[in-house]
Amino acid sequence: MKKPLMLTLALLAALQAAAQWQPAQVRLLTPWGEKLDPQQVLPEYPRPQLVRDAWQNLNGLWDYAILPVGSEPEHFDGKILVPFAAESALSGVGECPGADRCLWYERSFTVPASWRGSRILLHIGASDWKTDVWVNGTAVGSHTGGYTPFNFDITPALAKGGNTLRIRVWDPTEKGFQPRGKQSDNPSGIWYSSVSGIWQTVWLEAVPQRYILGVQATADLDHQRFTVEVPLSEAAPGDRIEVVLYDGGEAVATAEALPGTPVELPVAEPKLWSPESPFLYDLQVTLRHDGRVMDRVASYTAMRKFSTGRDRNNVPRLMLNDRPLFQFGPLDQGWWPDGLYTAPSDEALRYDVVKTKELGYNMIRKHVKVEPARWYYHCDREGIIVWQDMPSGDITPGNPQWQMTRYFTGEERQRTPESEACYRKEWREIIDCLRPFVSIGVWIPFNETWGQFKTPEIAAWTKAYDPTRLVDAASGGNHYRAGDMLDQHNYPMPGLLLFDADRVSVLGEFGGIGQVVEGHLWEQDRNWGYVRFNTPQQVTDEYERYASSLLDHLRYFSAAVYTQTTDVETEVNGLMTYDRRVMKVDAERLRAINRRVCGALDE
Repeated sequence: MKKPLMLTLALLAALQAAAQWQPAQVRLLTPWGEKLDPQQVLPEYPRPQLVRDAWQNLNGLWDYAILPVGSEPEHFDGKILVPFAAESALSGVGECPGADRCLWYERSFTVPASWRGSRILLHIGASDWKTDVWVNGTAVGSHTGGYTPFNFDITPALAKGGNTLRIRVWDPTEKGFQPRGKQSDNPSGIWYSSVSGIWQTVWLEAVPQRYILGVQATADLDHQRFTVEVPLSEAAPGDRIEVVLYDGGEAVATAEALPGTPVELPVAEPKLWSPESPFLYDLQVTLRHDGRVMDRVASYTAMRKFSTGRDRNNVPRLMLNDRPLFQFGPLDQGWWPDGLYTAPSDEALRYDVVKTKELGYNMIRKHVKVEPARWYYHCDREGIIVWQDMPSGDITPGNPQWQMTRYFTGEERQRTPESEACYRKEWREIIDCLRPFVSIGVWIPFNETWGQFKTPEIAAWTKAYDPTRLVDAASGGNHYRAGDMLDQHNYPMPGLLLFDADRVSVLGEFGGIGQVVEGHLWEQDRNWGYVRFNTPQQVTDEYERYASSLLDHLRYFSAAVYTQTTDVETEVNGLMTYDRRVMKVDAERLRAINRRVCGALDE
């Protein structure tokens, strides 16, 4: 069969499948989900911190099957829209595999002829939880973890012409000890739908035989320089790493070093990144061998410094670029009624970040979830500080006992060696993949008491592993004198239960003002908020009362997190409805209130 005819038939088959695709079990659709084109699903380049030109997006309609553990598909159940989890409406499936079944995927692909001579990497942005991959029947790799990107070199398994990619995913959700955030087999209240399988972009990349693995630029404001680490797939004698720093189109610093040696880039008058001025430098990183270019990638970075210090009244404060800054923002769960963990489009993903900034906040707490790389890229560009949670796992209600009003005196969660190893592995991978994003200012290993264990040790490890960020050991959890701050939760009003004169005191959660908006509900009869009001005017009045109380406590608190950005499933305490169609507050009033709070420490 001639190649043009084959391409025509493949295109017709794709168009036919796209015409048959429909969202499954729709409760609510966002505006972006409503206009989703199954042939153009999240087409943007998925890794903005390490950019190459040669790549191919594999999102779209795949064959799928849900089968008992140990079985293999002899035929498929239908089409699933990747990268939406099987439980989501936009997947077209709307079914939870559960711990007793596996989710299988299959599709064909062709490697462009222009990539001949390159190594071909298969990337999966995230897949929950255990993922096994075959290409043309050859096993190419396996990965555990639900929140971080991974890739396999599939070059040896490739065939000329068409190739077949098959993926199996098993996810035990709450029947396992792995990090799962707020996923539940029985969602209700603060626990939401399970999310199984691939939920971030799948893509191919062509790289040289020896190539750049990553770019980690560390800002040093005190010495006005960047230190850039560039790990390679492998190094050879004669290799050199060259890094050029750009302000717009103008090169402001250039340096080179041998592989394995950090590249130092001094900047005499650096432009600083902040929420008020989120300036980003561009980076070009080149691997040369005896002067010849072997690989080249684009990246970016920013000059900024997160630290703690004392203000003129000797109160411990959060500092940005050596100045006290009251950090104030919403608890952002990152859930979507149509895509669950996955935003329907990059425009939707950016929308929440931009809207948060427009509402006058300077920070977001990303709550027990990790987002795709492009979400952090939008935070970097818009100027939003991120407090990043570790997704919770190994959760047993009431174990350990929650001691909110005193430092912890009980016995912590006793994890099995396997559970502890899983936590440590996935927390390290999360930090590794997010470390390049300049907006991340705080790492949060534990939320409340959910799986909390060995808190001082985990906090100390986190701080040692990334000393450029602050560590909030347990947001609202059992309190230890560990990490950089004491974090309390209090609903609905801001409240001070403990004060630490040696560490920064923050209010990690408060608020939860609820409002039911008919026509924009996940369920009609099971909705709740910490308090309930009927109109945006009433919600905003109550919000202003909380903000006034927060300002009254300013001599103690240095940051606060309001619950929450949007409604989520049966929670109706969002600033917006779950489908992002209705703003539930007076936006202009809220912006004025928030700007006053964020600027409260200006001297």
